[in-house]
Amino acid sequence: MDLNKNLGTRHRAGVGISEVTDSFTIIVSEETGNVSYASGGELHTAVTPSDLREQLHKIQKLAKNRKRRKDGISAECVRKWRERRNEKENSEKLLNNLPLKIFLS
Repeated sequence: MDLNKNLGTRHRAGVGISEVTDSFTIIVSEETGNVSYASGGELHTAVTPSDLREQLHKIQKLAKNRKRRKDGISAECVRKWRERRNEKENSEKLLNNLPLKIFLS
């Protein structure tokens, strides 16, 4: 996701954590005090208290229906982690199988 260059590390971290987990991240701007939230890798800026309340209620309803493992981690979070791990392993296998050529001049 391309973020506005005016957004700081707090907003970038909020979006990043929401990309790799199933979190709903609430971000308060240090400079303006505006509230934003990130979910699923998307940033929603300058939300009103009623917007935030509505989103929290939606998430609460979804959480009641979502299956969780005994340790509290959602199945979706585990699935994303496994996909990333497999992508990394496949990349490493590909690199290890490439012929190494050294050119000397």
